[in-house]
Amino acid sequence: MTKIPEEVLETVKTLENRIGYTFRNKEYAINALVHSSFSNENHSFATKSNERLEFLGDAILEFIMSLMLYNNPKNFSEGEMSKLRALIVCEASLNECAQKIGLGELLMLGKGEEANGGRTRPSILSDAMEAIIGSIYLDGGIDEAEGFIMNFLGDIYHKAVEGILFMDYKTALQEELQKTGDVQIQYKLIESVGPDHAKTFKMAVYTNGKAIGTGMGKSKKDAEQMAAKAALEEMGKIP
Repeated sequence: MTKIPEEVLETVKTLENRIGYTFRNKEYAINALVHSSFSNENHSFATKSNERLEFLGDAILEFIMSLMLYNNPKNFSEGEMSKLRALIVCEASLNECAQKIGLGELLMLGKGEEANGGRTRPSILSDAMEAIIGSIYLDGGIDEAEGFIMNFLGDIYHKAVEGILFMDYKTALQEELQKTGDVQIQYKLIESVGPDHAKTFKMAVYTNGKAIGTGMGKSKKDAEQMAAKAALEEMGKIP
């Protein structure tokens, strides 16, 4: 067995303290922290990237949340469960959890990804959270994985089923568009109608000069959110 560098073990210990779980097999924890950019630049490093663990963790997260929603006393319909699950396990929710435990500073990134702000990139952080779920499942089983999920996503689950979880559509749209690189996003006022004390605003969101969604609201901020939501719906990113 390859000896694990002391600094890597310290990183694992920090992770364990932050998530409240101690790994029996430290390799699983290390694997969850290795981004593909690091493994691509460090071929001699024994542990591969966390992409396979991310795949596994994503499936486990969806299964646990599906089961929770199915067993909820409110007896949600299939369509309602699909929408709630999408809201709970979205990139924004996972990114929020990752930030709470300072996951970004623990990741092993390549030099290029590090320079490009990878430690704060929502897609990288959310993927790493899913990888941690996968690693806990492999190390401790489904009960430990479920405990971790409910510890960090339980509040989001409860807000979703109570109908008080608000999706930040503007952030979600920005994250989605920037997956393929830097994209210029602009929101423009199209019109405002009604008296000053009760105006309704219509906003449009543009990418690279092209309108991709419009929305209306009682404030410009609300209208921007609705425009972003319309764009996400058009892209098929909201069930």
